[in-house]
Amino acid sequence: MPALNFPESAWMNGELRMLEDMCRKFYERECAPHYEEWEAQGAFSRELWEKAGEMGFLGAEVPEEFGGLGGSFAHDAVIAYQGNLAGIDGWGGGLHNSIVIPYIIHYGSDEQKHNLLPRMISGELIGAIAMTEPGAGSDLQNIRTTAVKDGNFYRISGSKTFITNGALANMIIVAAKTDPKAGGKGISLYLVETDQVDGFRRGRNLDKLGMKSNDTSELFFDDMRVPVSALLGQEEGQGFVQMMEQLPQERLLIGVYAVARIERALRVTLGYVKERTAFGKKIADFQNTQFVLAECVTEATIAKTFLDACIVEHLDGRLTTEKASMAKYWLTDLQGAIIDRCLQLFGGYGVMAEYPIERMYRDNRIERIYAGTNEIMKVVIARDLLKD
Repeated sequence: MPALNFPESAWMNGELRMLEDMCRKFYERECAPHYEEWEAQGAFSRELWEKAGEMGFLGAEVPEEFGGLGGSFAHDAVIAYQGNLAGIDGWGGGLHNSIVIPYIIHYGSDEQKHNLLPRMISGELIGAIAMTEPGAGSDLQNIRTTAVKDGNFYRISGSKTFITNGALANMIIVAAKTDPKAGGKGISLYLVETDQVDGFRRGRNLDKLGMKSNDTSELFFDDMRVPVSALLGQEEGQGFVQMMEQLPQERLLIGVYAVARIERALRVTLGYVKERTAFGKKIADFQNTQFVLAECVTEATIAKTFLDACIVEHLDGRLTTEKASMAKYWLTDLQGAIIDRCLQLFGGYGVMAEYPIERMYRDNRIERIYAGTNEIMKVVIARDLLKD
């Protein structure tokens, strides 16, 4: 695919460039040849997760004392960007690395960290986070799953849906109400090793638009017993605050996905229009094609610059919830618009499954919905603007 002359990221360094090259080769060698198979079966193989662990692509943010590389979100951003640039959009490694593991790093006890993190780094444990319910999507304060303390255990009852990595995950962070009358202050999080509890069931692997290889499942908790040591944090009722503190990184990660896919869409489109002919000349020679590509690459350059600025702020501990929300909504909106315009340049071939732009068109749509809809992102931004 042709390269784009994007500005160099200020947060990159020599170590991260080496990681970038390792990732590029890994996705090309270990993922690309099998991707259609994983799309058909609705999930990646556990073997792939273990290979990623062997390469150091899982848990890069984990401190060295718990078996990690002691890296930062910059490492996870490189891993995620290169995966999406390579078209390996369905792998749930980003959620495992940048969403699930940070909860354990920031709020877990030393016992929980020593027990779980090494196995998450190796790929033995695959992470998921179970927030969304059939009747509560972005409205997390109104979840109905409950956790009732019973001696040295909690009994968890309820259900979750749309859970990424849901078919394969065996270490799931479950959000539940410990005080149903307290709203957000009554939510707690639990670290659940699914192989070690009774009362846990997986529902179907959901059939959805795009992201076919990304296993997305229903989960059911039928009076599931977990030990009191599974509680994340020092006391009950901290779950909502924990989720709000971690959502900015999750939303920034989605911005990483979006810009990588924008770059991929432009690369594959440039390759196509330089080769395809119509009316006796290359599609690239038509002025309309040139104008569309010029507009798209300009917008993509602005997007990459904004993403890089957000990553720098996040690495410095300065990224606000509002700016992370801007990145999530604007970059995913732009992703959809650019992929749509690129597909148009393919003509009828753009909707044929043998061309990568067709899958990109399907895969990108969910990004305006998960991790909080883009409408919710605008509410967050506006609320900050209008506060006294």
